Amino acid sequence: MAVRIGSRTIQLNHAPSIVGFAAVGAKKEKEGPLADYFDYLSEDSSFGEKTWEKAETLMQKKAIELALQKGGIQKEQIDFLFAGDLLNQCISSAYASRELQLPFFGLYGACSTMAEALCLAAFCAAAGYAHEILAMSSSHFCAAERQFRTPLEYGAKRTPTAQWTATAAGACLVRAHGTGVPVRSVTFGRVQDYAVHDINNMGAAMMPAAASTLLRYFAATGVRPQDFDAIFTGDLGEVGSALLHEQMAREGLPLDNHRDCGCLPLDCECYMFGKCWTGAYCRYFREAVLPLDPALEAALLAEGPRPDFKACPVCGRAVAPDGRQTYCSAACAKAAHRRQQREYMRKKRG
Repeated sequence: MAVRIGSRTIQLNHAPSIVGFAAVGAKKEKEGPLADYFDYLSEDSSFGEKTWEKAETLMQKKAIELALQKGGIQKEQIDFLFAGDLLNQCISSAYASRELQLPFFGLYGACSTMAEALCLAAFCAAAGYAHEILAMSSSHFCAAERQFRTPLEYGAKRTPTAQWTATAAGACLVRAHGTGVPVRSVTFGRVQDYAVHDINNMGAAMMPAAASTLLRYFAATGVRPQDFDAIFTGDLGEVGSALLHEQMAREGLPLDNHRDCGCLPLDCECYMFGKCWTGAYCRYFREAVLPLDPALEAALLAEGPRPDFKACPVCGRAVAPDGRQTYCSAACAKAAHRRQQREYMRKKRG
């Protein structure tokens, strides 16, 4: 029987359990620190398909197949599928359910879709409406960039606060009665709009909702952060996570055991904190963005105080003080040489 405690928290006294689960990832996930925890990893981010959307559908089908194997049941025994993705009309989830012929509830919660699917699956199981339920979510970096920012073909430079969407799918098998990880209580969040308009800084936009939901959960249940082994958020990134820690500390509930799912699969602890500014120092930023700006690279990678830069004589941009480099780029050096040549010829004629 479910009991409502507080304004937005439901406690499930006969808790359903997650009895099987599976994760599928691509090349970057294979290079990350969580590679050993994936059930299936591909070197090809397209998974042999012609479009990113079809690749995401294939990831979902693979995740379902593996989760059912680990749960010891066949797909015909599934009562409901709660699933979603980041694409218009949840097309990856819809096509996966179509091909597998599963009763489908399409969800869209962006970074909260997996948690939303688990909550609804647990409610259905606890109420006796179903016995075997799948909860699933997926994303594909290339498809998400085209959907929400700019297609990769444009070659747009990413900002330091931009997050890297995982190319991955996860599925959980929720059973009304079984041995596994129980879903004991659920607190539903609400939209919190603090007028953050930067599409490349979604961590800052989502942080207030994460903080509000956690505070209401702790107030309703009487537990504290230290009562948990870990507290996970969906995809705040390094910037949003830092803001969450700051806000929760102000509330007297420091999150020393917090981990963010947007940071875990791809790289390591953020190197940028304590430097001249804060950003998402992921592998992409380190290997693809920093080399384009030597001055910024020197400022962030150098130990100790920030070095004194000199200005480029042509464009005025910063030049790393290596003792030999005068101009910020080859183009500026060429422009300066042409200017010197013109000045020399003018003096020679005069």
